[in-house]
Amino acid sequence: MADPEQSGGGDVKNSGDVDSAGVLIRKIAAEFIGTLILVFMSTAGAIVDEKTDGAVTFVGVAACTGLAVMIVVMAIGHISGGHVNPAVTVAAATLRQLPWRQIIFQPAVSGGVTIPTGGDLEAFFLEFIISFNLMFVITSLAFDAKAVGELVGIGVGATVGLNVLIAGKTSGASMNPARTLGPAIFSNNFKAIWVYFIAPPFGALIGAHTYSSIKLSPQKNNKY
Repeated sequence: MADPEQSGGGDVKNSGDVDSAGVLIRKIAAEFIGTLILVFMSTAGAIVDEKTDGAVTFVGVAACTGLAVMIVVMAIGHISGGHVNPAVTVAAATLRQLPWRQIIFQPAVSGGVTIPTGGDLEAFFLEFIISFNLMFVITSLAFDAKAVGELVGIGVGATVGLNVLIAGKTSGASMNPARTLGPAIFSNNFKAIWVYFIAPPFGALIGAHTYSSIKLSPQKNNKY
């Protein structure tokens, strides 16, 4: 989510660091560890809520997820970008924030099962909207030189928490095709799997390029 190459964004250079196997391994390790932290912390809230008969509450579960994302982004964003989400990675690559060859090394997030409780079309719409929201915020904070880069973790974590509040009860608030695929294979439950493979990447792409189309150019005088 954050730009690991430089604060504020910019095109990825074909530098020796990017091509270095050692650097790539460190980035993969950072994403893997970040994924483990995110999965543990985001699912722990839901488990505790279930075991304590709702003591955490749905709002608390959403807060756990948002805070988990914030912590992971702030911890590993400067190393690997802190994506832990293929939809975010692909959208970032289309903005030339990382090389396409690096996409295959981004690990999958294995979180809770995301099965829509409403209709498939309703779930699709919600997943599109919340993925749009997420990538719009990521692009604005992580890839714009005018943004305050230190706020990436807070902004993205807050967005994820709000998205869970909005869509958690209807679509599961996946925002991440890998987060849905892993548990679906494990549980052999592929209900509405197409929703989570199409809506999040599509929403993320539109969100990223929507912000890119409206952001102000640093080379121009933007005064009225």
